[in-house]
Amino acid sequence: MQTLTEKIWKARPPHGLFDETVVQNLFPGFSGPARKALVHRATQKGEILYLKPGLYCLNQDYNPSPPHPFIIAAMLHSPSYVSMESALWFHQMIPEALCQVVSVTPERSRVFKTPLGVFSFFRVPCNFLMAGVRAEKFDNNAWAFVAGPLRAIADLVYRNRETTWQKHGMAFLLDSLRMEQADLFNLPLQDYKDIYESFRNKRVKEFLKGLKQEIGK
Repeated sequence: MQTLTEKIWKARPPHGLFDETVVQNLFPGFSGPARKALVHRATQKGEILYLKPGLYCLNQDYNPSPPHPFIIAAMLHSPSYVSMESALWFHQMIPEALCQVVSVTPERSRVFKTPLGVFSFFRVPCNFLMAGVRAEKFDNNAWAFVAGPLRAIADLVYRNRETTWQKHGMAFLLDSLRMEQADLFNLPLQDYKDIYESFRNKRVKEFLKGLKQEIGK
């Protein structure tokens, strides 16, 4: 076991996730290049996983409680929240397991390809970033912001620029996303006003309005 791996393993950071500050605190007498060398050797051995510059995770062999993918997404890029297909899957509204975690950010879109999966962040301009978003608890030490079903749908409509209520209506949700009609008619709409007012995009607002009228709430 590499020196850094042993120190991190003994320190027990939540879910094995740690950053450069943790390394600096564990090796206060080391210079910057020396600490980088420790990280490099541990990652080359596969004991430490590189997620992005300054963010790392213990390999599963040394990590009894690996992080939930949504927690990783929250640490990779901020501000952001999990949304679109990932949030709908979390709320059990679409059947397919996902090959990547999809999040929304007010900043530029970007993708992180890591040993723990692919994490995509799409820019969605809006007036209120957290409208229709909740902090979800994954264990005692881990929370992540996740869009509610209606916000996830609104974000998806924004991303799919050809989608309109006039052309696609409920078919976008029932056919393209394979959502169940019963789930849609039970869709919680308590955040409808906040989400509607948050979006500047006319196409998204029209889709939200049509959906609300269709399900009769």
